[in-house]
Amino acid sequence: MTAQTKQTDTKPSTADIEAIRQTVANYIEGWYTGDADRMAACLHPDLCKREISVHEKTGGSLLSPVSASWMVEFTRAGIGAGTPVEGRGYEVTIFDIYKDMASVKMAASPFVDYLHLAKFNGEWVIVNALWHRVTPVE
Repeated sequence: MTAQTKQTDTKPSTADIEAIRQTVANYIEGWYTGDADRMAACLHPDLCKREISVHEKTGGSLLSPVSASWMVEFTRAGIGAGTPVEGRGYEVTIFDIYKDMASVKMAASPFVDYLHLAKFNGEWVIVNALWHRVTPVE
């Protein structure tokens, strides 16, 4: 048996679409420029970010977690700022927005993130991120 619900009032506003895009821009541009304040502003404090990786010895799959505080500190340390300026482009695809939640893909060098955003206290923030490296680290 399949449950069905009638969805009403679900069309997102232009303001919400722009705010979601700006939140993702703050995330990646903050990373690239080492702007820890910008990074902190776009993340929910309970962010759950995980990387899909492969265990070096066993070859098995791993999920490696990163917290909001780690992202802010990694940003402050300038880890993303090492990305060459000419390689800092990114693309944002909004898959869906329903009321106060959204699902988004952000493709940037050198990774792809699938993001879940939520509107908390009137502000869009990233609450979940699943990411995968696109190119090897040099």
